[in-house]
Amino acid sequence: MNIKKQIISLIKGLSLYELLIGLSLTGRYFFSRKITIQYPEEKTPQSARFRGLHALRRYPNGEERCIACKLCEAVCPAMAITIESEMREDNTRRTTRYDIDLTKCIFCGFCEESCPVDSIVETRILDYHGEERGDLLYNKEMLLKVGDKYEKMIQADRAEEAKYR
Repeated sequence: MNIKKQIISLIKGLSLYELLIGLSLTGRYFFSRKITIQYPEEKTPQSARFRGLHALRRYPNGEERCIACKLCEAVCPAMAITIESEMREDNTRRTTRYDIDLTKCIFCGFCEESCPVDSIVETRILDYHGEERGDLLYNKEMLLKVGDKYEKMIQADRAEEAKYR
């Protein structure tokens, strides 16, 4: 019995059996329909729960939502968020500095979940890049611009997500 297996193994080795199996698999996929998309002209469907570029939101009256509770900074496992704050004249606390280093960020969504006022959100935007390290260090003004630009998409995503709660 053992000799029979050795003979079969020898025949398979000499006849390049594994190579033929691999080539048949390659040939099968070579002639099948391709599933490659031509990005950026074509885009694949995207979930409303996709976590991409961060944004800071404002209230409808234009005031920023962030109350500088620093929960997002505390919960961030990658320590990618830096917040500095000060008291305003009306005894409310607001941020003076809100930085996110996207080269450190792991896009876990903990910052978004911990925010009590829904200030920091992760949008479905994936078309951003940086050519140098500093390009992916987003400050408060940049995050507010992203939030202002995509507020309608963010609201639609929140409404869609609320259906599943």
